[in-house]
This record gives sequence, C-alpha cells and structure tokens, in this order.
Amino acid sequence: MSAKNRRLTVLSVLPFAMMGVVAVVDVAVGPSVGLLPLVAVGPAFAPLVGGWRRTAWVGVIALLLCAGLGLYNGLFEARRGYMNLASVLGVTVAGLVAVFMRREREAELDNVRSIAEAAQRVLLKPVPRLAGELRAAVCYMSAVAEARIGGDLYEVVAAPQGVRVIVGDVQGKGLEAVETAAVVLGAFREAALDEADLTQVGRRLERSVDRQLEEEKFVTAILAEMTDRRVTFLNYGHPAPLLVHADGSASLPEPDVYALPLGLGVHGPSQPEPYSADFRPGDQLLLYTDGVIEARDDEGRFFPLTERVHFLKEDDPEAALETLRQALLQHVNGPLQDDAAMLLLRYR
Repeated sequence: MSAKNRRLTVLSVLPFAMMGVVAVVDVAVGPSVGLLPLVAVGPAFAPLVGGWRRTAWVGVIALLLCAGLGLYNGLFEARRGYMNLASVLGVTVAGLVAVFMRREREAELDNVRSIAEAAQRVLLKPVPRLAGELRAAVCYMSAVAEARIGGDLYEVVAAPQGVRVIVGDVQGKGLEAVETAAVVLGAFREAALDEADLTQVGRRLERSVDRQLEEEKFVTAILAEMTDRRVTFLNYGHPAPLLVHADGSASLPEPDVYALPLGLGVHGPSQPEPYSADFRPGDQLLLYTDGVIEARDDEGRFFPLTERVHFLKEDDPEAALETLRQALLQHVNGPLQDDAAMLLLRYR
C-alpha cells in the first residue's frame, strides 16, 4: 500500500476511532470528568476525506452516541446534556459546509490541471516512430498528483544533416516550467532544421534561452545528432546518456567537462564541447532525465539504470521502454517523486 493510500485509510478510520475512545473513557471514568463534548471530534475530522453523505453519517452517529452517553450519565436532567448535543450538531453542520467548500476547490484545481496537462500534451507532441534510419520511442512518467505538470522535455527532428534529438529538464514544476519548456522546444525545433552542425544548434539554443529566461531559471539538456554510424553530443549539465551496444554491454558517454545548464550563461562559460561515440546497427541510445536515475527505493537506493539494460532487449522499442518503466515503478514501490522522461533510439 502506498503512503498516500495509508494516509487516506488512517483519515477514514480516525473519526470512528476518536469517538470510540471517548465513549470507552467516558463510561470508565463517569460523568465527573466531562468528556462527552469530545464526541464532536468525530464530525470535526470527517470532512478531511469523503463527501457530504459520509460526514452526515458520522454526525448522526456522533449525535446518537452523545445522546446514549448522556442518558447513561444522567446529564439530561440538567442543561448540560442538551448543550453537548448542540455542540455535536454545530460541528456536524460546520463539517458539511467544509465538505462543500473543499469539493469546490478540488473542482477548480482539477480544471486548472486539465488545462495545464492539455497544454503540455500540445507542447510534447508524439515523437515520430521512424526518423531517418532510426526508430524512436518515448516514455513520460508524471510524478505524484501534486506535481503532475512538470518541465521534462524531448523532441526528435529528422534534419537533412541527420537525426537530431533533445532531452531536457526544466528547473521547477507547474505552469512556469511548461512555459520554459515551450521556449526551449520552440528554439530547438527551428534551429535543428536550419543550422549546419550541432554546435550551431546549441549556440542558437543558448541565445534564445538566455534571452527569454528570467530569475536564474535554468534547463539541463542534452542534444544528440546521429549520422554516419556516429552520435555526437552536446551536454548542458544533464545526466550522461546510456549507450547499449549490440553485445549487451553498456556505457555512459560523458564530456571531459560539463557545461552549465541552459539559462546560466551569464554566470560563466556555458558552451559545451561536442563529443562523439560509435552508434551502429544493433546499438541502442537511451536519453533520460534525472527523475529516472534519482528514483529511490524504500531504503533510499537509486535506480540502477546500467544494471537494467537487459530490459531493453524487446524487439519493439516501445515495448522495451514499457518494460523498463515497470522496473522503475517496481523499484520505487509507489509514485515517483519527480517527473521522468526516457527517449530510446535504435536503428530499424
């Protein structure tokens, strides 16, 4: 059971448990202590989960319990018993009002999330399954409900110079992160088709991002170009790609020096040096965001991506990514704490 489900279970049982404890203690110690008003704790906790019907039923149970204990303790011979009933009824009515207000806020939040997710789907268009000599597959995994809208980005462009791709991760979450991702993807889609080499694509991307990003926002990104059985990379502070060779071995091609992320060019030299590796038929290239390798299990251990390359043996790249995705979710045993994107490329 996930942590969220455990919390919901606890909150669902809490009103009844509190009323039960109050009833047992009240019967045990008698009316002299004056615990009966605490029966109202049940209706007070009821609005945290569920709808108005559940809250109303908890209120009815609390009223019956209050009346029964009041009769048992002989409190209705004076005004005290009726005051206890009035307090429970008042808390129940307040709880019903709280439920309706919570439902309105949840509906507004759902509308905002729906609009944001629709915007992100437009932004992150499906990548082409075939790009030049390559087959491509992508997997995007949202984090927990409070952070479903993230800034992970990816794109595949079949340019005359070769297949060019980008995978990036925007600092932060929410609509601002989606807006920043739109800036990066728009600049890449245009530059990937216009510029003669990958270095020029990177410089044009830097200029565009530096011009439009504010308040020290940044984007880690990796650009790759596949041509003539070679892959060339430009790395802007992003996790190293995973290159799986035909014999099953794997490597993480890294630059000699990592450049600053996009958007931080004003803080120092940010232009990365291109570096390359062999990329031949039978090889696979996996680009991903840090939500993959920083996913932790219950004991705090990171997801061992290089030890899971055997999950990419499926003939279909989409099936291979799905197998790897299941392995990642099994590792964390619950929802991801950060968005995660994976882009797999292999020859046809």
